[in-house]
Amino acid sequence: MRNTTRSHSSYVAFLVHRISGLCLAIFLPVHLYVISLLLKNPEALNRFLSWTQTPLAKISETLLILLACAHLANGIRLIAYEFFATTSRQSVWIASVSAFALVCSLIYLLNA
Repeated sequence: MRNTTRSHSSYVAFLVHRISGLCLAIFLPVHLYVISLLLKNPEALNRFLSWTQTPLAKISETLLILLACAHLANGIRLIAYEFFATTSRQSVWIASVSAFALVCSLIYLLNA
């Protein structure tokens, strides 16, 4: 018998929310530590700032924005789900969350 719970779109949204939260929780302390090291060494800061103009850095920034938008939008979806818990609305919220995260990251990529 096939387990339909894990193939449901809500489960995928659950996984996206948890994984994006975990990635952001790992990124933030590392980011703050690197910034503190760079501020102590102006030459390293200048090298880092020139590196941020590379395509790899732009793609990484875009993925970070995608993770943050997906996490934010899924958090809003969960709050809305608590207040308006219906199956058809849940599908609309999941699609809206995905579209919001994708649009925000694409706007960032185009402006970066």
